[in-house]
Amino acid sequence: MFENNRICKLFGIQYPIVQAGMVWCSGWRLAAAVSNAGGLGLIGAGSMTPELLLTHIQKARENTDKPFGVNLPLLGPDVGQKIDIILKENVKIVFTSAGNPKTWTTVLKENRCIVTHVIAGSKYAIKAVEAGTDALVAEGFEAGGHNGREESTTFVLIPAVRKITDLPLIAAGGMYGGGSLLAAIALGADGIQAGSRFAVTEESSAHLEFKKKVIEINEGDTRLSLKKLIPVRMIRNNFYQHITKAEEQGSSRIELLKILGEGRSKLGIFEGDLEEGELEIGQVSALLDKIQPAGEIVKEIIKEYLERKKALSDD
Repeated sequence: MFENNRICKLFGIQYPIVQAGMVWCSGWRLAAAVSNAGGLGLIGAGSMTPELLLTHIQKARENTDKPFGVNLPLLGPDVGQKIDIILKENVKIVFTSAGNPKTWTTVLKENRCIVTHVIAGSKYAIKAVEAGTDALVAEGFEAGGHNGREESTTFVLIPAVRKITDLPLIAAGGMYGGGSLLAAIALGADGIQAGSRFAVTEESSAHLEFKKKVIEINEGDTRLSLKKLIPVRMIRNNFYQHITKAEEQGSSRIELLKILGEGRSKLGIFEGDLEEGELEIGQVSALLDKIQPAGEIVKEIIKEYLERKKALSDD
């Protein structure tokens, strides 16, 4: 079906579906489940200590014999230690984000890693290409969590990035089902990366109350905030109202950091505080209505993709 797909060939997977490496959601259970279903599962290293990352890599390897990878935010703490663990554990697929790809791409590629960098604008795509990355994730404004300042939507970003590079390209932000995969490919991508839909799976390490909240919300219930710091899309709650009011009143970066404090996303996503936590999720959450196994989602995406593709060819 996808024998000639460049993403499938690059990563050695069956379907061009990547599960995003989300903080507090993407542990070994989720990564292994997606990989076992034929996609590419990613362990989200951003919310892990080096020691915890090691455990998750080892547990993932015990629970799948399929390819999986690690998503590593480059601006996070202990990046060097995490790189050392990734190399020692012979993880061959690394997605980097939130930082300069030139910093670690050469080191990773010298150790025979496949490096994919997440970008939110064409100018960042150019930097990633110059750094020597093997593929790109182009993540649009619809995505949850940390987001681009340009606010480019996914379906604008994909053709814009495709104009400047022929690298394998993965569409992210607002990716839901088989229709998303078909549309992304039509616009020049080779596959999709889905985050929010996998964040509320049975295997996600997010708190059950967070998952329930996500499947309850509707269109317009997420907003991009914290633009003076690092833009992040989150559900509107008490924390959102507090931080947004502070921004609107002209609070400084230091004042906003004080309100943000430490562990705010952990409080919301992992510990389930729905009012004072930072509830990061994408716009596609408005389409979610149930908690289900990750492998079931992969099957649904492919089934819908084939149905929609056939319908278009029949027309």
